[in-house]
Amino acid sequence: MVSYQFPSGFQWGAATAAYQIEGAIAADGRRPSVWDTFSETPGRVLNGDTGAIACDHYHCYDDDVKRMVDLGIRHYRFSIAWPRIIPEGRGAVNEAGIDFYRRLVDCLRDHGITPHATLFHWDSPQALEDAYGSWRDRQMAYDFADYVTAVVQRLGDRITHWMTLNEIACFTHLGYGVNQVPPHAPGTVVSQPKDVWQTSHHALLAHGLGCQAIRAASPQPCSIALVDNFFVPVPISETPEHIAACQKAFSRLHSNGGIIQPALTGQYSPALLEQLGDQAPDIQAGDLAIIHQPIDALGINIYSGMYVRAADTDQGYDVLDFPSGYPRMHMPWLQVIPDALYWSIRHISDTLDRPDLQLFISENGCAAQDQVTDQGEVIDSDRILYLREHLRAAHRAVQEGYPLTGYFVWSLLDNFEWAWGYDRRFGIIYVDYASQTRIPKASYYWYADCISQNRVV
Repeated sequence: MVSYQFPSGFQWGAATAAYQIEGAIAADGRRPSVWDTFSETPGRVLNGDTGAIACDHYHCYDDDVKRMVDLGIRHYRFSIAWPRIIPEGRGAVNEAGIDFYRRLVDCLRDHGITPHATLFHWDSPQALEDAYGSWRDRQMAYDFADYVTAVVQRLGDRITHWMTLNEIACFTHLGYGVNQVPPHAPGTVVSQPKDVWQTSHHALLAHGLGCQAIRAASPQPCSIALVDNFFVPVPISETPEHIAACQKAFSRLHSNGGIIQPALTGQYSPALLEQLGDQAPDIQAGDLAIIHQPIDALGINIYSGMYVRAADTDQGYDVLDFPSGYPRMHMPWLQVIPDALYWSIRHISDTLDRPDLQLFISENGCAAQDQVTDQGEVIDSDRILYLREHLRAAHRAVQEGYPLTGYFVWSLLDNFEWAWGYDRRFGIIYVDYASQTRIPKASYYWYADCISQNRVV
């Protein structure tokens, strides 16, 4: 019988993001982000929801940390809001914004919880969108590096685990649409695919410059990571031919060859560049060296995947459609493929040939149709099923010797789920937004058991 025991020192954690939980959008000098503008634009977010209050974590963080203590996590991933630190995007630092994160980090550390800070989780300053179009301009990468320097100089005595950017594809390829309004902030219409690829190239530059800025500014040794949600091909059957087809598909799927591949190998996928032709991004001399900075770890955000099989086609594989009855959680894109977690790890170590790189699951979770019972409980057994199977896949990776060091559940709290507003719940703690009451769900108690026993229960 498999015990699903994790090795001693495995890092159990939970994750959140600033705009999704903090609220207090005008407090202590904070200025608007592109997500404030987007969510306040009629018709862009379900039910007209905004992050103006969210979970009011800005004022309730001490109670939220107590929930973390009760849960048993020793690691917490959160993001720092650029518009709190440098409200105009560049220029003067807002020390009151810094002070909020000092209070939060000190509270975490006082309770024995290690802070893991993401420096950018999509909420870029609206002022930079107004000034030059955000990620459409190379200047964004340099302004990001200056912001990183300001944060690390001030918080680097308290934080030693840094992440540069979260999910580049989501704020570039989903935020810029060719001759159509895209689904994500800042919702910018561009004229050609090249313009979209240029935004992700600029984000990669920001990652590289951010790595350099962290190393230069940190007053003590620290760990630097990138966080990505690359597309994960999963073999329909684990036979040599289907596995080989998946590895071939990896660099050609969506943005993989133009985001995770250059970040980890220093080169765009040749197959992708050939496919893009004159729509490939402009890459200046020295860019790839900046992008391919040494990092200490890679955070993988994993929710779903896609099945691939070997095929007698020009590309040598097929990406398979999901049958109409395939199991799915409470999001249109959230098909349940637990093996995708294992294959996400294997693709980094084997397909991209980076067995040296430490890996951690920086996000994994699901939206479920949570309801509070008459007894005041939330019995999310569907979420427990989802999480249990994904943790078993994580255990398989560890057992096979892959360098997986930790797991952060998404999310600690129900929160503002971007364009879905408050309609979709990903938390292991239920939030009644009207009263800001927190109710730990059944999954919270189940996850606490996993942590206390250091295994999948």
